[in-house]
Amino acid sequence: MKNGRNKINEMITERMIERIQTTGELPWHKPWVSQDARPQNLISRKPYRGVNTFLLHMMGYAQPFFLTMKQVNGLGGHVRKGEKSMPVIFWKFVDADKKDPESKSYAILRYYHVFNVAQCDGIPEGKVPELETPDREINPITDAEKLVADMPNRPEIKYGRSYAAYSPLGDEVRMPSPEMFLSDEAFYSTLFHELTHSTGHESRLARKGITEVNRFRSHEYSKEELVAEMGAAFLCGHCGILPEVQDNSAAYLNCWLERLKADSSMLITAGQQAQKAYDFIVAEKFEPVAA
Repeated sequence: MKNGRNKINEMITERMIERIQTTGELPWHKPWVSQDARPQNLISRKPYRGVNTFLLHMMGYAQPFFLTMKQVNGLGGHVRKGEKSMPVIFWKFVDADKKDPESKSYAILRYYHVFNVAQCDGIPEGKVPELETPDREINPITDAEKLVADMPNRPEIKYGRSYAAYSPLGDEVRMPSPEMFLSDEAFYSTLFHELTHSTGHESRLARKGITEVNRFRSHEYSKEELVAEMGAAFLCGHCGILPEVQDNSAAYLNCWLERLKADSSMLITAGQQAQKAYDFIVAEKFEPVAA
């Protein structure tokens, strides 16, 4: 039966190549809504400044609101066990002693730790402003949900982020919350992309594009992106949602092909590695029962 699955995925690869070659320029659209507010303290609503803005943005949470441990406890909430804080840096200026002619003003570097509201539980409703989300009804797709739930040795999936990514270091997938996506199909397609990346971890298929440190937009990084998007296409095809996302997938693939300066036939090579990732995720338990 595996040969039958391979044949279907070969057909998907051919369809993607044809889509790229015949459609021309395909613009890629980010499939989720981003929040652009500056990181700020939830209580004072004062935006953080300088390097703190960068550091807190790098945490990647969709919510821009942060609190100290004392502030969380003061609201009756608590930080979940295992969550890590981010230091917020500031300078405390000390004026010179006017009574001492040799005294000079100086600055002391200080810092304190903050947590994003997404790392906390028990904060009363109404204290945290609601995020802007697409005006749509969420309808989980049964086959896709089962596929994710039954993936062998699945990495941890963390929601509530402002981006989608797989972290080999922590072996975790980071995703915006499902309600932030423009459609259910877009949500699963993005999740499948990151889960395909995760199959490259040394505890799974040990794929070079994941096990080695690769600079963004480097040759190996670009090839890994092709593998991940082809794997996502195969998994979408498996769940019957490929037609809804194929144009965006083709646009994404074309974008990385241009960076590789390769023709679309390179998708065949990427598809071979994606097939191995697909086989790992789907496994034999998804074989249909004979009539």
